[in-house]
Amino acid sequence: MRDAAGLDDRLSQWRERADRALTHALPASDAPPQRLHQAMRHAVLLGGKRMRPLLVHAAGALFEVAPAVLDAPATAVELIHAYSLVHDDLPAMDDDALRRGQPTVHVAFDEATAILAGDALQSLAFAVLADTDTDDATRVALLRTLAQAAGVAGMCGGQALDIDATGTGVQLDVAALEHLHSLKTGALIRASVRMGALCGHADGAALDALDRYAQALGLAFQVRDDILDVEGDSQTLGKTAGKDAAQDKSTFPALIGLDASRARLDELARAMDAALEPFGPGAEALRALGRLAIERDR
Repeated sequence: MRDAAGLDDRLSQWRERADRALTHALPASDAPPQRLHQAMRHAVLLGGKRMRPLLVHAAGALFEVAPAVLDAPATAVELIHAYSLVHDDLPAMDDDALRRGQPTVHVAFDEATAILAGDALQSLAFAVLADTDTDDATRVALLRTLAQAAGVAGMCGGQALDIDATGTGVQLDVAALEHLHSLKTGALIRASVRMGALCGHADGAALDALDRYAQALGLAFQVRDDILDVEGDSQTLGKTAGKDAAQDKSTFPALIGLDASRARLDELARAMDAALEPFGPGAEALRALGRLAIERDR
């Protein structure tokens, strides 16, 4: 098992690698159309936890996949995540002015440019993924995995459910809320883990175990987000705190309370550990990312 310092170094190296790959994939800011390219870079390169690229690399490392092979799926999933945030922040959605401590894209540029930037980031993600250095069957599996996670059966479907449930004055029950977030937040997290494993030609049993880990991680990430929206401040979070209550959103603290939400995080931590147990010490990076999702303060 790697010591804590060595593991931290490994995660830092993957994060730096992801940032370099993203910078390389994005069009130059001085190439026409400059305003669109600048907006795309603004959306992607102004920070972020890079949780999804880290999950790609951590899952791939479990099967000894070379980091160079994982660069394309790690980049693609972060581009999809960035596009979703650009569109989520629009006035027609959450109408937020702050993201990662910076003005959101539609504030820094304009709404039309933000829409186009999101569209362009989404198409760029699939162009990058199509160039993954692997065999054709794996490449198709990667494309299918990301497309399903980003579409109506995943992130977009979850966002639609969220819109339908916002501002109605009616709280979802726990099962409906967990289903919503398994799509809106969880699907892309599951795709990140699965793509890393697919690059390593993981078998069905391994993929099932990793899906269970990723499902618990995705829900834990959202529960922690809901708690931080209540307890955090905008400066620390890098986005507007208190938005959930202001918009009358269904959240875990609103539905079951803060203490029960923290207890749910403990349950999800145990579920992650149980799912990763068959992989032994080799899954320590995935375990660390699970802890990070639960313990983070932004």
